[in-house]
Amino acid sequence: MNPTQTRLRTSDAEREQVAEILRAAMSEGRLDLTEGEERLTTAYAATFRDELHPLTADLPDGGRQALARTPRARAATRRSLQRHASFILVIAGLLTGLWMLSGAQFFWPVIPLAFLVIGLIRHARHGHYRIEYTVGRHGHI
Repeated sequence: MNPTQTRLRTSDAEREQVAEILRAAMSEGRLDLTEGEERLTTAYAATFRDELHPLTADLPDGGRQALARTPRARAATRRSLQRHASFILVIAGLLTGLWMLSGAQFFWPVIPLAFLVIGLIRHARHGHYRIEYTVGRHGHI
């Protein structure tokens, strides 16, 4: 480490995120009970962020894929998709109302709605885990 760089202290939330990843890896069978418990102990005892990274470095995608498959993460993704779809329905109603008031022949709301629906499809397809279930979202951990 460069002597001019200071080590960043970790937070309880960051330690808990790593612990969740480790528990998910244990439930998948990637870590046995002994190694998982050792890593959990190390995670909860960590003082600096750079102490957390080695605990998940040997797991696929840093363990975030396993974490994304937990019931808690899946429920959060479902709620996020439901909010996204609700937002689109409200916007669709507003745009359709504006179209009806405008008296236009062409149903112009189809254009912005197409982009919104494409965004929803991408969210459903690629939004498999939310940002609060990731570690190192800024590359720190």
